[in-house]
Amino acid sequence: QVQLVESGGGLVQAGDSLRLSCAASGRTFSNYGMGWFRHTPGKEREFVAAISSSGGVTYYADSLKGRFTISRSNTENTVYLQMNNVKLEDTAVYYCAARAGGGLYSLKHLYNYWGQGTQVTVSS
Repeated sequence: QVQLVESGGGLVQAGDSLRLSCAASGRTFSNYGMGWFRHTPGKEREFVAAISSSGGVTYYADSLKGRFTISRSNTENTVYLQMNNVKLEDTAVYYCAARAGGGLYSLKHLYNYWGQGTQVTVSS
């Protein structure tokens, strides 16, 4: 079992930067590939970014490439999502997810564990 707790969300203005964190506990963090997703009411949960278990490989949703950066610290058991130049449409609940085996996945049903989410609201 892996427990995931996101933090760092809040109210920001368009153009600002924000860093989300996801702290993991329960199993060997470095054995898990990690991902970030987001959800807006009325829409499907959307893939944002993924990172391999070692942190050496990353993968992004095309629409977010260049503004968002995923990273991880296997010594701190934490995965991060750096969000730069945020836009109104980035408003969502952001979730981190973990998958045993360490690969990169954009499909939410492939992830085994989820956090409770952190709200990000972007104002104009």
